[in-house]
Amino acid sequence: MKKNAEPEKTNALRLLDAQGESYLTHTYDPDTTDGESVAKLLGQPADQVFKTLVTVAPSRKNYVFVVPVNCTLNLKKAARAAQEKSIAMIPQKELLPLTGYIHGGCSPLGMKKLFPTFIHETAQLFDTICVSAGRRGFQMEVNPEVILHMTNASYVDLTD
Repeated sequence: MKKNAEPEKTNALRLLDAQGESYLTHTYDPDTTDGESVAKLLGQPADQVFKTLVTVAPSRKNYVFVVPVNCTLNLKKAARAAQEKSIAMIPQKELLPLTGYIHGGCSPLGMKKLFPTFIHETAQLFDTICVSAGRRGFQMEVNPEVILHMTNASYVDLTD
């Protein structure tokens, strides 16, 4: 896979470059916040475009879940995957200080800290998936195995 014209580098792209991994970048109107609309703008099937969700457990540990934009994270399955009693989405105002990313531009790569990460099992059906490249209106298309290895993630059933 070849890179598109040189995009503005984000932490996620810098990490991919440092590892010598290939990717494509896609831009779209950053005011588009609905995941299925983003998939349409990218010309990708919604089940191949993934969103990054950051959660917190009663243990105060944070977890990252990467699921298709046309699905909802099942919090019970997420808690089971993380071996926690329960999981909740973090308050939106905590996202930037915790991860370095804003809502709508959160990438599974390049967060301030590496959190336990889980990727919905359907990602492995695709040669590439699209995830945020680290800012609104900017996606990266990359092999899901790259994300899996760079985040020490696991593939898990995370949706209904």
